[in-house]
Amino acid sequence: MLTFLSADYLSVIAAVVGLVIGSFLNVVIYRLPRMMERQWARDCAELQGQAAGPDEKPAFNLLLPGSHCPSCGHPIAWHENIPVVSYLRLRGRCAACGVRVSPRYPLVELATGLVFAYCVGRWGVSLAALAWCGFGSALLTLAVIDWDTTLLPDEITLPLVWGGLVMAGLHWNPAVSLNDALWGAVAGYVSLWLVYQGFKWVTGKEGMGYGDFKLLAALGAWLGWTALLPVILMASVLGAAVGLGLKFYGRLGPDGHLPFGPFLAAAGATALVLGPEFLLLAVGF
Repeated sequence: MLTFLSADYLSVIAAVVGLVIGSFLNVVIYRLPRMMERQWARDCAELQGQAAGPDEKPAFNLLLPGSHCPSCGHPIAWHENIPVVSYLRLRGRCAACGVRVSPRYPLVELATGLVFAYCVGRWGVSLAALAWCGFGSALLTLAVIDWDTTLLPDEITLPLVWGGLVMAGLHWNPAVSLNDALWGAVAGYVSLWLVYQGFKWVTGKEGMGYGDFKLLAALGAWLGWTALLPVILMASVLGAAVGLGLKFYGRLGPDGHLPFGPFLAAAGATALVLGPEFLLLAVGF
């Protein structure tokens, strides 16, 4: 039992656990899209009637191969893989070849640590806190993957939808009933699907992907249907602001496309922490 520890100590312990989980999330962010691409290549080969045959490539999944420098292949030892600490000690460079390592790695670890500390601080040491830690970790992972690749993997979005419904069904989320969660998931998916179809009918182009529908459905399941309008409004405002900023500095891609998932995730996290009402006030409603 951890009841003898103060809330502050419990939050610190949760933050340390979150740092470790964040290190694994970096692996998921990098490898899951590449695993999907490999699977798509195999599926295309089968559709074209090509024999799959033995896979001559080395195993590539979330566990294999071990962590290594993508530049020189140097295997990363345990003492070089301590969240945040190793990055600072090595000054953000590979210990073998000296190539700079992206600061995003420690930032993801720190963000995950903050998520875990917040959830334990708010819900205590409980299954509900563990579930909300998973919710925050999933949002963070989806946001970064979508920003990098414009992909929102079903391997994360679909379990997130079911997780929200189970949370409500087990009454681990008193603010959202099972009925609210169910209609939140339905309304979240259908609303963006209708926007997608309308935009496609008017312009002949696809304005977003099906992953966005599933992500908003997940947010509806976790936060309830009443949070959907504030989340969509804030995500739209954030997306517009970031898009204008990138365009002003000449860093927006030639197609002008900006993934919507990161802004949905940011709005969903804000709604969790500050409430949907804050989102409406923030966008001027």
